[in-house]
Amino acid sequence: MQPENLLVTIKDHTLIITIHRPKALNALNIKTIVELDEVMEEYMYNDEVKGVIITGSGEKSFVAGADISEFTDFTPSQGKTMSENGHDTFDKIESYPKPVIAAVNGYALGGGCELSMACHIRVASENAIFGQPEVNLGIIPGYGGTQRLVELVGKGKAMELLMTGDSINAAMALELGLVNHVVPQKELMDKAQEILNKIYTKGPIAIGKVIQAVNAHFRSGGYVGDSYKNEINQFSSCMETEDFSEGTAAFLEKRKPVFKGK
Repeated sequence: MQPENLLVTIKDHTLIITIHRPKALNALNIKTIVELDEVMEEYMYNDEVKGVIITGSGEKSFVAGADISEFTDFTPSQGKTMSENGHDTFDKIESYPKPVIAAVNGYALGGGCELSMACHIRVASENAIFGQPEVNLGIIPGYGGTQRLVELVGKGKAMELLMTGDSINAAMALELGLVNHVVPQKELMDKAQEILNKIYTKGPIAIGKVIQAVNAHFRSGGYVGDSYKNEINQFSSCMETEDFSEGTAAFLEKRKPVFKGK
C-alpha cells in the first residue's frame, strides 16, 4: 500500500523516499514517521535496493520541522512516547545496513535537521537552511538532535546552535561539517545518486560493516576500547565472505571486482 505522506520509488537500485506534505512544507507528523519506519523496514533486505535517498517534495523544503499542532497539548508521558518513537525510526536509519543519503532541498529545521543527521551522508542544495529552533518553543530537540549535532559539528558550536535556535545556510553547514556537499538545486539528486553509484561498486557486506563500526564509536558510552573491539570483530568477519575472496583476487589479477554481497 502506498503511504499517505511519502512518495516511494526505486530507480537504479536506489530507494527514493520523498517526504510529501507540501502544504505543511513536509513537516513531520506522527503518521509520517510511522510510514518512514515501515518503508525502511520493508526494503531493508530487498535485493533490488542497494541504497536509499531521503528527500522532500518541492524545492523549498526538505522537512521544515515537526508538526507542532499535534503535540501542543501533550502530557509528559505522551511527549516521551513521541520522542521514543522518533528515536526508534531515526536509529533505524542511522543503523541501516545500506547507505542512506539525505538530499536536503531547502529547509531542514527541527525534526528535519534531525532526520538529515540520522542519514549516513548529507548533500544539500544551495538554498538549504539548517537549524534546531526548538528552544523558541520552550522545548529541546527530541529525535536525537542534541547528540548527533555534537557528533557532526563539535560540542561548542552545537551548544551555540541549540541554545540560540539560530539557523545556518548551506555554505556554513558545509564549513562546519554538517553536510558533505553543496550543489545547485537541479544537481541535488544526481549528486546523491553519483555518490551511491560509487558506493555500489564496493563490497556491500563491507559497506554495512563500515556503518556498524563507525556507529559503534558514538555508542560505546565513552569507552573507546569497545569501538575498537567492534572494528576488530567487523574486520575479521569480512574474511569469511565471498566478497573478500573476490575483492582480493580481483586486486591481485588487476581487474575490477564483481561483488555479490555474499
